[in-house]
Amino acid sequence: MSRARGDIDRARLRRLLAAERERFSALHPTSRRLFEEARGSLLAGVPMSWMAKWAGGHPIYAAEAHGATIRDVDGIEYVDLCLGDTGAMAGHSPAATVAAVARRYGEEGGAALMLPTSDAASVGAQLHRRFGRELWSFTLSATDANRFAIRLCRQLTGRPKILVFNWCYHGSVDEAFITLGEEGPRARDGNVGPPVDPAVTTRLCEWGDIEGLRAELAAGDVACLLTEPALTNIGIVLPAAGFLEEVRAATREAGTLLIIDETHTASAGPGGCTAAWGLEPDVVTLGKWLGGGIPIGAYGVGRDLAERIEADPEADYVDTGGVGGTLAGNALSLAAARATLEEVLTAEAFSRMERLCTRFAEGCERVISAQGLPWSVVQLGARAEYMFTSPAPRSGAQSAAASDGELEDYLHLRLLNEGVLLTPFHNMALMCPATTEADVDRHTEAFGGAVEELLEG
Repeated sequence: MSRARGDIDRARLRRLLAAERERFSALHPTSRRLFEEARGSLLAGVPMSWMAKWAGGHPIYAAEAHGATIRDVDGIEYVDLCLGDTGAMAGHSPAATVAAVARRYGEEGGAALMLPTSDAASVGAQLHRRFGRELWSFTLSATDANRFAIRLCRQLTGRPKILVFNWCYHGSVDEAFITLGEEGPRARDGNVGPPVDPAVTTRLCEWGDIEGLRAELAAGDVACLLTEPALTNIGIVLPAAGFLEEVRAATREAGTLLIIDETHTASAGPGGCTAAWGLEPDVVTLGKWLGGGIPIGAYGVGRDLAERIEADPEADYVDTGGVGGTLAGNALSLAAARATLEEVLTAEAFSRMERLCTRFAEGCERVISAQGLPWSVVQLGARAEYMFTSPAPRSGAQSAAASDGELEDYLHLRLLNEGVLLTPFHNMALMCPATTEADVDRHTEAFGGAVEELLEG
């Protein structure tokens, strides 16, 4: 038996969603009270606006988090498959990172020194071994890493524009909030106060469209292509065989630098997709997961590009040139990153995380197949996502067209009420070194129950 997407009874879906919201409210009186109190001092009632993106009407308030588990202020424990939307890919408070942070901030003293420590070069060397770029610089987020990388590329090429793929995501980089409309490129809906219309700064084409990419590069004004090796924030969209190699060849022919953003796709292994797929970017950007939960980002370049940067007499890289920040590269972040890379997110840990993710994907596929649903599951190393279409989307536009806000809210809230936490922005699950088979199976059981109830009758 197979079902069309339209076979889902929307009235039943809305009733189930309403029931789960009532259940959520009953389970979380303390979180609800704290949220209401916070609205008196916090914009939108949360410390950062994205934390308002929860299907229950307010976020749960965390009390403790260890490994792959969170306990909230109402005493409920959750299997955490969100992991801070990748910020906790190492797990919550891994012992080695905790010890390094305590030593740096306590015994050794100092976090913001405006001076380097020996940890910095060690982290750079570790990233060189993993991602192949020889020389690294540090930021406080992947957004900043991408911003700084774009500035470097514009300076080195003398070109004004960047190129991205439709439905890309690169943090809060202004130039990336762009999509393809019926009349061509336009700002994404809801883009808040853009300093410049991104259609002025940015060229755009669909993921997988190599001819469209070549056409945009042909204008000769593109400093860099900024891309993930697989789209992730519109649902995981993997590249077709040979596409990334064609992208590399096309950018080289056009004199355009290639930035690979591995902020999410580092789930593919110790060196992300760059190592796993043998990619050859000019710049690699990282963030979120690198510091085991302590804020940090990074960008790495090859030695040839570094020589061009250092030889440029017109750019101020050490004062007011727009690249850097007072807290970037701070001693605490680098101590955390060194411990996380050397002792937590090891090759062995990634291998285990990937096996668990395969177990997760296979469990979801069994549920989908048993119910005859036209859905699919996509895996990228330790990360997986279920999509409300089959086969899996091959472009950002296809993935966006398959989204279903009501259905997503129901599944997320039902799973949350069963003690399983997914990323609130999409149907993404991530494994960490502390995730167990029991954690994965708990999701499979809850997911199966949610789907069965949705389709009952």
